[in-house]
Amino acid sequence: MLTAEVSLYPQKTTNASRIISDSLESLNRYNLQTNVGPISTMLQGTEEEVWAGLKALFDQAREKSEVSMVVTISNAAG
Repeated sequence: MLTAEVSLYPQKTTNASRIISDSLESLNRYNLQTNVGPISTMLQGTEEEVWAGLKALFDQAREKSEVSMVVTISNAAG
């Protein structure tokens, strides 16, 4: 089981909120527990699902804008 805290920062756009929302929707196809907060989103799931979800999140955002993504990953039991 992995937990990831992820923040997306779209660059050079006036639609940052929309880009983030659309990117978060890309997580729906993965079996992840998600908790969306005002600054970051927590993801929890299997190693494969978390890594795939992070890639999907980034790929969706970069289609619309330059983007920075900050991720903290843990395998510690919570």
